[in-house]
Amino acid sequence: MDFAYDARTEELRAKLLAFMDEHVYPAEAVAHEQRERLASPWETVPVVEELKAEARRQGLWNLFLPDSEYGAGLTNLQYAPLAEIMGRSPQLAPTVTNCAAPDTGNMEVLTQFGDEQQRKQWLEPLLAGEIRSAFAMTEPDVASSDATNITTHIERDGDEYVITGRKWYISGAMHPDCKIFIVMGKTDPDGEDIRRQQSMVLVPRDTPGVTIKRAMQVFGYEDHYHGGHAEVIFDRARVPASNLIGEEGGGFAIAQARLGPGRIHHCMRLIGMAERAIELMCRRAVSRTAFGKELAQQGVVHNWIADARVTVEQLRLLVLKTAWLMDTVGNRGAHTEIQSIKIATPRAVVDILDRAIQLHGAGGVSQDFPLAELYAGARTLMIADGPDEVHQRSLARRELKRYV
Repeated sequence: MDFAYDARTEELRAKLLAFMDEHVYPAEAVAHEQRERLASPWETVPVVEELKAEARRQGLWNLFLPDSEYGAGLTNLQYAPLAEIMGRSPQLAPTVTNCAAPDTGNMEVLTQFGDEQQRKQWLEPLLAGEIRSAFAMTEPDVASSDATNITTHIERDGDEYVITGRKWYISGAMHPDCKIFIVMGKTDPDGEDIRRQQSMVLVPRDTPGVTIKRAMQVFGYEDHYHGGHAEVIFDRARVPASNLIGEEGGGFAIAQARLGPGRIHHCMRLIGMAERAIELMCRRAVSRTAFGKELAQQGVVHNWIADARVTVEQLRLLVLKTAWLMDTVGNRGAHTEIQSIKIATPRAVVDILDRAIQLHGAGGVSQDFPLAELYAGARTLMIADGPDEVHQRSLARRELKRYV
């Protein structure tokens, strides 16, 4: 395993680091001020559109997509350090480089499983950043971490599919530019193979029978830059049968293909969030005096900073190993490592952010620092894309098989 950055990665890292320093970090406060003046909280603030144009001009666009026909053609190992950099400003940077979930996963689905017409109608405008999208899988009435529990019905009726169900925490659905949903439901609810009961269909947002019931908050945040999260009702919404992605019964496999890269992308960005927290901790420690001396002279602060640095270095190596395995033996061959980073990274980064918040006192939970919002995002990732306990259960079973 060689985790040294190659020439292309180094070039993109240098460009992205400069882009962050010159454009993204200064825009964080600007975006917050502009959002307070918007008529609707879901509108795009002007500075985001400016940053998107600049990112495209610099070639910092669609970096996540390994398919060189549609994206940058980077391997997971090449993309990892770039996603880490973007993770230092997780609201703005992924959005303005067109590397934000759920659009990234949806573009990957369309690239791998969509037909020519679906790619032309939906993938191309997503790649261009002209529209946004949402992925409708999670449901409030079942444990959606087990996708076989999904209850939304997708029934064939002649040349159409009829979709009925209730979804929530559908990321991106509140954004006014969200034009398309990828909806997962059951086309064969009584099928013998529980992993062949599900299918995925494309449902335009303006389809009759599709209702955005309400916005969902995450620790009080609405996640405006990523288009928020919504509860969505599908009441006999009809779409052409040609909107089926792949084949009937292929939804579970598509979901697994989508979630693997999504999980590692989240962990890559979490490393960047932890680095931002360490930087803020250090700046606070050398600039703040309490009880007659700088915080940097307090032993407990030394422990927090040292432990954070050790943890980040460990996590980064595990994430890079996982990326390397995904590139060399595929997602299935990297299954153990994908689950390992999904368990370890959010948990550890939450702890680092917690210490950083503590060091900032009341400021740490305020809007004057990004720490509280970073904490909310990191803590949510202990649930999103499968809660820790699900991954622990699966990982432990695989370990135990070697001894049975």
